[in-house]
Amino acid sequence: MAFREVQVHEIRGVLRLWLRGEGIRSAGRLAGLDRKTVRRYVAAAQACGVDRAGGEGQLSDELLGQVAERVRPHRADGHGQAWAVLTAHHEEIKDMLGRQGLTVVKAGELLARRGVVVPERTLHRYALEVLGHGRGAAKATVPVADGEPGAECQVDFGKMGLLPDPGTGRRRVTHALIFTAVYSRHCYVWLSFRQDLPAVIAGCEAAWAFFGGVFKVVIPDNMAPIVDRAHPTDPRLNRAFAEYAQARGFVIDPARVRRPADKPRVERNVQFVRGSFFAGESFAGLADAQRKAEAWCAGRAGQGRAGGAGSLGPPGGGVPSAGCFDLVLDRA
Repeated sequence: MAFREVQVHEIRGVLRLWLRGEGIRSAGRLAGLDRKTVRRYVAAAQACGVDRAGGEGQLSDELLGQVAERVRPHRADGHGQAWAVLTAHHEEIKDMLGRQGLTVVKAGELLARRGVVVPERTLHRYALEVLGHGRGAAKATVPVADGEPGAECQVDFGKMGLLPDPGTGRRRVTHALIFTAVYSRHCYVWLSFRQDLPAVIAGCEAAWAFFGGVFKVVIPDNMAPIVDRAHPTDPRLNRAFAEYAQARGFVIDPARVRRPADKPRVERNVQFVRGSFFAGESFAGLADAQRKAEAWCAGRAGQGRAGGAGSLGPPGGGVPSAGCFDLVLDRA
């Protein structure tokens, strides 16, 4: 037997209709519930002392809680019958998800063929809570300090979409080289049709001009223009970019391959730039898009969300001012 979760707002809605004079049938139709459920809610309310002539003022949070407790199925261990069925097949499910490497959906299909039919959502919850299997099986996370103002900047390319290219007369895929200041979360976007060394250096130069200075450490993705050979502890850098970094006075600390947690600030910003700046907009070309991107970076990207992990703008929110960047960056 499957159980429905009892929602307090659902109980309140039914009782309001009943107190206004609606019958069981009409209250059920208006609330989208069957008559048995409506009748059960009304009976529980009457048992708690609700008088139909007393008006809606009777529906206090305390009373609604009492009604909900009366109509809620009581489960000794907090779970229903489907959970008990899964518990009885624990070893079988554990083998499917563990040794056999099956997905939860596939395991549910195989169980159903054997006559073990349970809601898929319950199976997912069982796999997660009991077996630690699933997307929500959280890995231990360690908060990473933001460091000092002006210390670190994370950099990554993100694919945006198509823009017209006057040189070829065609629409071309446009990439955004996104710079995110670790301390303030403020970002700068450099758009390009290419992901080569000249594009990266041009983007860096524009970013330093935008921020008003050069960061001490740049944490890029393992993009080819910067990293010739990726390695967790000893990456081989592109010689030309390494010389550029020396000339500008910053250190390159590439993120590890397929480790987005090494540069979480810019990883979050890739989605934000694509969704907030590029999506749904029309641009005459790359130059037009770049002008609007810089205006967006100076405005929208620095507003709204307060500082903290994954947020944009300086700690405390607000639009970053020139004074803010005087504080957070070492002047070039």
